[in-house]
Amino acid sequence: MKVFDLAQDIPTDSTGCVVAVGNFDAVHLGHQALLAEAKAIAVSRGAPFAVLTFEPHPRRVFRPDAPPFRVTPLAVKLDRFAACGVDCVYVCPFNWELAALSPEQFIQRILKDLISPAMLVIGQDFHFGHNRSGNAELLQKSGIEVVSVSLLSDAQHAVVSATRVRGALQAGHIDEANALLGWEWELRGVVQHGDKRGREIGYPTANIPLGETLHPSYGVYATYVQIEGESAWRKAATNIGIRPMFELPTGLVEAHILDYEGDIYGKTVRVRIVKKIRDEMKFSSLDLLIAQIDGDCEEARKILG
Repeated sequence: MKVFDLAQDIPTDSTGCVVAVGNFDAVHLGHQALLAEAKAIAVSRGAPFAVLTFEPHPRRVFRPDAPPFRVTPLAVKLDRFAACGVDCVYVCPFNWELAALSPEQFIQRILKDLISPAMLVIGQDFHFGHNRSGNAELLQKSGIEVVSVSLLSDAQHAVVSATRVRGALQAGHIDEANALLGWEWELRGVVQHGDKRGREIGYPTANIPLGETLHPSYGVYATYVQIEGESAWRKAATNIGIRPMFELPTGLVEAHILDYEGDIYGKTVRVRIVKKIRDEMKFSSLDLLIAQIDGDCEEARKILG
């Protein structure tokens, strides 16, 4: 899969694609239905299948002080696009200059001048340009062929959305979130040095900042961890939160990988959450904390099998 930054020139052999357009945070089942429609059209026409997405997410530009909310930061989102069979991804830098473009300017400067799509595939709620005033009708009037895909609803007739996924994760309902996603949600980041408290009490952890990733419900989880350079997924008991006993300034992922003693500082790890074990707790002594961690690790082993 080729990835292009629209701040740079796009090779002519990577234009003329059938292009699905959207933010696609979460790449949930609704997004996947739209991507599948675009891919089917591309195959029928013998054209490449591409995605046009925006980074950072517009909400980060419009609400810079908002808490982290991304279900799929760019690296994870690109992996999901690859899993959907995308040939080419155009990453359009989102900033105030882009937000100020009129719909007509967006069509000319971004769509026609840069990617020259054979067709656009959009969700029925897609709008673009200043104040979101552009729509499918305007795209068609500009001479661009457009297919609009209906929003996907679940068995209860509720629309599948990134908002619902975020709500499920923030409530600790991992199974519900994964059902909406159609894939197993994961956290990803580079292991950093911490205060070594875990190592001092016999439970070393791989510490991963959450960054722009949504903070799920704080607590201890049974997880699988994949270390950069390995194909296997290792079992882990993972705390996500601020550690009430030590009061971290911001949420952190701390994965204690069971039966593992390697040095993984500086490596990228993927943390796949399976089930929440408990909420975060504050203990009156280290002995009580250690006893609880012992129990958490045993519970993680039972859950993970």
